[in-house]
Amino acid sequence: MTVASVRGLNPDFSDPALHAEGQYIGGRWLPGGGIPVVDPSTGAILAEVPDASVEQGLAAVDAAHAAAASWRATPARQRSEILRRWFDLMKEHAEELAVLISRENGKALADARGEVAYAAEFFRWYAEEATRIPGEFRTAPSGAQRILVDHEPIGIALLITPWNFPAAMATRKIGPALAAGCTVILKPASETPLTAFAMARLGEEAGVPPGVVNVLTTTRPGPVVSAILADPRVRKLSFTGSTPVGRGLLAEAAKSVVSCSMELGGNAPFLVFDDADLDAALDGAMVAKMRNAGEACTAANRFYVQDGIHDAFVEGLTRRMAALKVGPGTDPATQCGPMITRKAVQKIDRLVSDAVAQGARVRTGGVTLGGDGFFYPPTVLDHVPRDAEIAREEIFGPVAAIYRVADEAEAIQLANATEYGLAAYVYTSDLARALRVGRSLESGMVALNRGLMSDPAAPFGGVKESGLGREGGTTGILEFMEAKYYALEF
Repeated sequence: MTVASVRGLNPDFSDPALHAEGQYIGGRWLPGGGIPVVDPSTGAILAEVPDASVEQGLAAVDAAHAAAASWRATPARQRSEILRRWFDLMKEHAEELAVLISRENGKALADARGEVAYAAEFFRWYAEEATRIPGEFRTAPSGAQRILVDHEPIGIALLITPWNFPAAMATRKIGPALAAGCTVILKPASETPLTAFAMARLGEEAGVPPGVVNVLTTTRPGPVVSAILADPRVRKLSFTGSTPVGRGLLAEAAKSVVSCSMELGGNAPFLVFDDADLDAALDGAMVAKMRNAGEACTAANRFYVQDGIHDAFVEGLTRRMAALKVGPGTDPATQCGPMITRKAVQKIDRLVSDAVAQGARVRTGGVTLGGDGFFYPPTVLDHVPRDAEIAREEIFGPVAAIYRVADEAEAIQLANATEYGLAAYVYTSDLARALRVGRSLESGMVALNRGLMSDPAAPFGGVKESGLGREGGTTGILEFMEAKYYALEF
């Protein structure tokens, strides 16, 4: 099917051909090809999208700059109404967007529907926050002057998003940036670019002016991103991805002293104490581990379970994981879809094989599945050595590694024995213990007796090598603003 044949008054947003028209720069679609988008469920090519050059990257900066002054001067209420209309359009096209995400990402349709709902909420939240940008007016302690603090848009922002949540990671950055008055260049992952182009098309319909949002895809992110960051008009980098890539981007941004927000890797511990409600802990474990088939930075990787409840927890989790249906993402019955690439499957298999070779026991799964898609079964390991590679490295797959612990102190010590500090989960019926343990965990976010923590109204981010800054919540918009202080004498 050609692009021309799918365009019209009521386009089908689930059709990959609709979103393979070209780079989106300055409100225009620039044709091209070169990047195949693969369906992880089958290995088949869904579409091809353009492969941006350095020159096109700089053209996106030109477009963002041309639109910057006008967008900055746009009243907050008007920016708010555009974001709210974008939210409404996402809700109108929710099922089509979910199918598109399932096709290019592979995630189960139920997970994709959840992502679309979550992603849309960032536009609604920041539509409201756009009209509530804070300021400050007070008297200096000396009484000699007044202090006035205003917040201004930081400038052109480069947004780099990963493949695992192609809609939500885009809206979590675009929403606050536009609410703050910034223009943006979005570079989505080359594995899942179709959703980003779908979002741009909906933004057009919502009334986003040309050049305010630009989207480009490339297989040469190093030179393209370097050229964009070297342009003095670009003042913000917001990146979600792996810690190693984040380190490189921080070094690149430092050359021009570009402000950075970095949401990096995680290796989330899941602590279960003897006094926990077993069924509630198992419910939470399934959400924390299997949301998006484990391909999430907040996914529970290391399960530290106290002696008294350990065996029952292992048995219960094994039963639940073994019962999950593995299949193509778009199959409504699927509960665990494919991994994003064959390379991802190979990494998971390597981590599991290393743990087993060192003495871990496979309770379910643990064997790579055949076929054309990129599948790995839900897997539970116990007796996992604490120095196995799987204890140190982010799994990014449907594997739960369980470790027995004697007490609270041991659980905390092991949970903190990582360079990461993004998310952590604690299950206990003792509120005092929950808060005590939560304070002791070196993590930016802690879920107490629940397996899901993400919320557009809450600050999302980590400590240590899991990142810098926060996304979401009332603080998220300030990541795209500069505080300006006026000294007034009267």
